[in-house]
Amino acid sequence: MIGFNRPYITGKEFDYIKAAIKLEKLSGNGFFTKKCHEFFQKRYGFSKALLTHSATAALEMAAILIDTRPGDEVIIPSYTFVSTANAFILRGATIVFADSQELNPNVSVEQIRPLITKKTKAIVVVHYAGFACDMDPIMELATERNIFVIEDAAQAIDSFYKGRPLGSIGHLAAFSFHETKNIISGEGGMLIINDERFLLRSEIIWEKGTNRAAFSRKEVNKYNWIDVGSSFLPSELTAAFLLAQLEKIDFIQNKRKENWTYYFGKLDAFREHYKLGLPKFDDFGTNNAHMFYITVSNLQERDEMLQYLKHYGIQAIFHYLPLHDSPYFKSLQSESLTLPNAERFGNTLIRLPFYLELSQVQMDLVVEKVFGFYNKAKASE
Repeated sequence: MIGFNRPYITGKEFDYIKAAIKLEKLSGNGFFTKKCHEFFQKRYGFSKALLTHSATAALEMAAILIDTRPGDEVIIPSYTFVSTANAFILRGATIVFADSQELNPNVSVEQIRPLITKKTKAIVVVHYAGFACDMDPIMELATERNIFVIEDAAQAIDSFYKGRPLGSIGHLAAFSFHETKNIISGEGGMLIINDERFLLRSEIIWEKGTNRAAFSRKEVNKYNWIDVGSSFLPSELTAAFLLAQLEKIDFIQNKRKENWTYYFGKLDAFREHYKLGLPKFDDFGTNNAHMFYITVSNLQERDEMLQYLKHYGIQAIFHYLPLHDSPYFKSLQSESLTLPNAERFGNTLIRLPFYLELSQVQMDLVVEKVFGFYNKAKASE
């Protein structure tokens, strides 16, 4: 069996978790949390980083920080994970879905511009597969219309746009350290604050609506209930695990990129013959090797290929079902919405097994069976 994902463990995770236990400070915002914050702020120049227990939590913090209210509209791509929408639905916002581009699942300013109204509060961009959206025109539009931009960079750690780290461009950004991501902590996430207006309040929301973080730094004599908030902090055990990963980020990234390039080269040699779609990203962005996906011709072909690969012990999966076509969103709407590019990716995109310890022999087998599926189909014609 070639599984879809296999979490990479550096070995230091166990040592750091033991160290966290010995420090007897397990509840969050301790030594290991601060070391992780320092890593991100130093390596990527983020103004402020706050670890969270998930990217979902980071997005929910972002929705609170921009003061999302009933009647506000938030533009997000339909081809994304449900957390991108839920964070704002929970605050009473109306979600306005944007279509994907034709050549990749990301949104562009052309899809966003016609959706803006006087009620638009924010634009959430999703850097799908770690490939950057074209941020400059999106930020220019947002500035012109006085709209917040939030980067859903859940898949985009260590990826760049015109030399700038993804997550450093919008007013706020969310990252994920789920076990399927490049850098992991089992579950985990991070909020990045790039707008100085949110620096102080983000800590308060993060600490259940209190100024406890300021109290721990001895900036106030006692802490009190200051604002709305929730328990968004991860435990020190999670932060300890994450730090071990961060210390090996260059090794992890180099190996993942090596595997990604090997896959691409093997599949690219014959893709025209089989009419197979491969990942495409723009020159303004880098590839952080988060995932490897292919696109096929239609839904039937996708399902048949998944079954064919499964028969040979290869666990490939389809990805997002467009949110505008979900039962929940349809229950909120009186009229149906058609977003052809998002629907096409929902029907035709397949994620192949991809992880650091995937061997070239295993990748060769996956490629062999992908082509074997098409050869079998041709032989039966």
